[in-house]
Amino acid sequence: MRLYDTATRAIRDFTPLVPGKVSMYVCGATVQSSPHVGHIRSGVAFDVLARWLRSSGFEVTLVRNVTDIDDKILAKEQSENRPWWAVAAHYEREFQEAYRILGCTPPTVEPRATGHITQMITLMERLIERGHAYAVDADVYFDVRSFADYGKLSGQKIDDLLPAADSAQESRKKDPRDFALWKSTKPGEPSWPTPWGDGRPGWHLECSAMAQAYLGTAFDIHGGGLDLVFPHHENEVAQSKASGGDFANFWLHNAWVTTAGEKMSKSLGNSLVVMEVVKRVRPIELRWYLASAHYRSNLEFGDASLQESAVAYQRIENFVRRASEIAPQHHAGSIPSAFADALNDDLNVPAALAVLHESVTAGNTLLANNAKVSEIAQQLADVRVMLDILGVDPLADMWTQYASVSTEKIESVLEHFVSREISARTQAKQEKNFQQADAIRDELRSLGIALEDGADGVRWTLEK
Repeated sequence: MRLYDTATRAIRDFTPLVPGKVSMYVCGATVQSSPHVGHIRSGVAFDVLARWLRSSGFEVTLVRNVTDIDDKILAKEQSENRPWWAVAAHYEREFQEAYRILGCTPPTVEPRATGHITQMITLMERLIERGHAYAVDADVYFDVRSFADYGKLSGQKIDDLLPAADSAQESRKKDPRDFALWKSTKPGEPSWPTPWGDGRPGWHLECSAMAQAYLGTAFDIHGGGLDLVFPHHENEVAQSKASGGDFANFWLHNAWVTTAGEKMSKSLGNSLVVMEVVKRVRPIELRWYLASAHYRSNLEFGDASLQESAVAYQRIENFVRRASEIAPQHHAGSIPSAFADALNDDLNVPAALAVLHESVTAGNTLLANNAKVSEIAQQLADVRVMLDILGVDPLADMWTQYASVSTEKIESVLEHFVSREISARTQAKQEKNFQQADAIRDELRSLGIALEDGADGVRWTLEK
């Protein structure tokens, strides 16, 4: 397996630090708003990676954090008129539901920042002892010039950087670019005690403390969105390595979901909340859409492309359902070598999908030619193995509930549509406008809906 490492700007051979085991830390949500598809793409991308690693025989430990204390959360406390912890808990549940309905396997652990204050204090103490951090009253800052490799991950030079935006008190810093590890308490804000005074953690400190708590000072993969490379991940590298650890061996970053070429975000006002999008397509179809592009490529989001992607997935789903009716017995599937080669090549999902489509085409040919049930069963099993790795097997237990919900919704819409057309036809007949009445009947027939007039009214059925 080869993966693109942001730190070296190259595709490198991936060998886990511990044979047979892979340790991953993925930056999760800052729970201050409802999850949109830009947020959730990261969850889907790294879920596909974890699924592929497990399918390749590795034991995967996946840590995905929750930032539940942050400036934005505190701002929402005011705008939503409820305690900051209630704001965080509410949106954390929304994120968990979004991950769940999109088929993301739960992480091994999902730690909250507020549950790891002790580890953060220990980390700050080490940094101060080693000369990489300093306290000014209850504020603690990281000295960026004390760490020779600062800027290496993002490819920037310290002198070219703007002042750190996480603290307005530049006059208290040795250098305006020094970033806050700990922020002293302000009136009305939550705080925790430290040796330097009461306050709350800086954003960057949280992830280093949690990653080290669960994965140690050296682990295999650190993932997150491309927008986190600087300053968040740059600062994580600095504080983690300066404290004496090796930290992440690989840095993987998924690209943005864009609208009109711009990064999807709240500030642009063009975010698309997951729970709204899944009213237009099924969750499995949204997952397919988000997973189908290469994780390092921007994904231009639009309803037209979303619907087109959903139709493409339905073609695959149709084969799976038809084949499973003919060959319900279970066969052990095998992963085509070309599919494996694609995913081993920096998780090249588009190339893997080409193999999947070829397999589905071959399966449809078997169905059309009334092939042996055993041949159809084997082809179906191979297709389902690939779909399972991508997290989109329509016969998987987690998707059946959404299939039934979707069917009910379709039936409701169809009932409403046909009833309206029957009413219009009845009115046309009452007005002796038989040409219009016949036109309505013919249009419904063209859609596969047959009408039958009777003494007790009009019955309709779907033609086979």
